[in-house]
Amino acid sequence: MNNITHYPLLVFIIAFIALWLAALLGRFALRGRHKQDKEVRDDFGIILAGALTLLGLIIGFSFSMATDRYNERKNLEESEANAIGTEYVRADLLPSAEAAKLRPLLKSYLEQRIAFYMARDEQEIQQARTRTGQLQAGLWAAILPAANAQPNAITALAVSGMNDVLNSQGYAQAMFWNRIPLAAWSLICAIAFGCNLLVGYGSRSGTAGSRLLPILPLLVAIALMFIADIDAPRHGIIRVKPQNLMSLAESLSPHLVKPESANER
Repeated sequence: MNNITHYPLLVFIIAFIALWLAALLGRFALRGRHKQDKEVRDDFGIILAGALTLLGLIIGFSFSMATDRYNERKNLEESEANAIGTEYVRADLLPSAEAAKLRPLLKSYLEQRIAFYMARDEQEIQQARTRTGQLQAGLWAAILPAANAQPNAITALAVSGMNDVLNSQGYAQAMFWNRIPLAAWSLICAIAFGCNLLVGYGSRSGTAGSRLLPILPLLVAIALMFIADIDAPRHGIIRVKPQNLMSLAESLSPHLVKPESANER
């Protein structure tokens, strides 16, 4: 089951409301109980500056984590397309019967890999995984007779290429599961909540202070939404599109993947 960090818009709404409430709590509840004199305000300014600096560092570190995972997903999609394309060419190294059986399976497998990247609904994802597993078993069964009948260096190239195809899918799947840990999200939220509490506590009295109070919660909520968007492989606006896989599919069979239908999804 997905947690809220899979949905960037929901992250923005919850973060903005929670952080704004924290700022209001600091402004009206804490400051009403604890009056600030000059010495306290000077020390408070140092604490607030340090807390905001820490918040900025944590947000920047989390953004770097999300970006690294996004780039890795893109690289693995490219590697997967290269592995499938290479194995399709290496099918010529096999006997004609095995090659004729292997190529249609590779095309079907390629279609399922595109469906995996494009899927958003959990049912579609599960169907793509199930079908991918079935096709992987069929691909290995198709190449195994030739490998047993002719255990030479030429056949080994085709077997090695098939191994790359299967491994690349596993690496890509693992990277889709590799997200920013919930413990890191909890740390970010705790520091953000504390910073907004301090900002509210140290805000100036009057209408101007009330108008400026939502600015920090809004900016932090936008930053958290952006991090969640990059980190979410399927539910964000910024997603890894299987451009290399689709380009390979079009080169192998122009009618395998229709670009206009892919864009509609």
